[in-house]
Amino acid sequence: MAADNRKVRVSLIMPCYNEVKYISRSLDSIVANDYPKENIEVIIYDGGSTDGTLEILEKYRNENEYIRYKNNPKKIQAAALNSGIADALGEIIIRVDAHCIYEKDYISQAVKLLDETEAANVGGAQIGTGDSFFSATVAFAMLNPFISGNAYYRSCNNAPRYVDTVFLGAWRKCDLVKIGGFDESFRINEDYELNYRLREKKEKVLYSPSIKVKYFVRSSFPGIIRQYFRYGYWKAKTIIKHPGSLMPRQLAAPVFLLFLAITGGLFLLGHRIYLPGILIAYLAAFMYFTFRASGTCELRRLPLLFLLALVIHLSWGAGFWSGMVYWHGMGRIREGIK
Repeated sequence: MAADNRKVRVSLIMPCYNEVKYISRSLDSIVANDYPKENIEVIIYDGGSTDGTLEILEKYRNENEYIRYKNNPKKIQAAALNSGIADALGEIIIRVDAHCIYEKDYISQAVKLLDETEAANVGGAQIGTGDSFFSATVAFAMLNPFISGNAYYRSCNNAPRYVDTVFLGAWRKCDLVKIGGFDESFRINEDYELNYRLREKKEKVLYSPSIKVKYFVRSSFPGIIRQYFRYGYWKAKTIIKHPGSLMPRQLAAPVFLLFLAITGGLFLLGHRIYLPGILIAYLAAFMYFTFRASGTCELRRLPLLFLLALVIHLSWGAGFWSGMVYWHGMGRIREGIK
């Protein structure tokens, strides 16, 4: 890599679909980045937006010669990212998301860390943010290890370290080409699956809090339920394809749901099961980890935060078991998973 890493050409790849609410804020933060504009390109792959997103993209393309957008007929993120790898002129590829706002030095920090470390992929802190009491509480939930697991990139303030996965990511293009890009059979979890293949090749994935990005969380219960069901569903496929990718934290929600199903079934069959005791134990664990993690929490948020914990865990668990059934059966046959 060049001695002056700010001379390295960088390609930012953004999958996009119906993002009229967020796309302007996201692109504004990219335009405001301190990396030399003559050394970047932003390629947006749109999956057929119908909400006015394309009109906004046209405006930014007309105002910024380094921004362009293309059609993504397959409509999935992995396909957009692979198109970006093929089309990119940059030596480095950085994945960006329309739901995010990027710190001013986001690009330069990513390039710097790729240059100065042994990592094949670098990523930073996912800082949840919201526009309402509900979404702000969802953002608070993302920081709670009891609710969202102990993924390092959600902890925000930890020291740099090599990890199993990161949020978004930045790679050398040659490394992505060498590994075959993203697996387009994954609609969700394609990033974790790629990072697992990198680590299987003895490559390293680096988290650093110096790379900062604000992520707009879902703003309704239906959105949360769909999001976490899909996370669990596609995580099941990743585990079936790569059994070695399984992390203990990923079993917490499925085991909890299975435990509830078994105890609930025994109760209905007349066995002496004290169901309120199970919820009391769950509540006690929630309170302990919530105050241990944050040190403080607004009391007015606690009821919603507890409900979010239940919804997230049950949705993720339901998606996981649904995925295990499907990917072990018809899905395995259709896609030739060995």
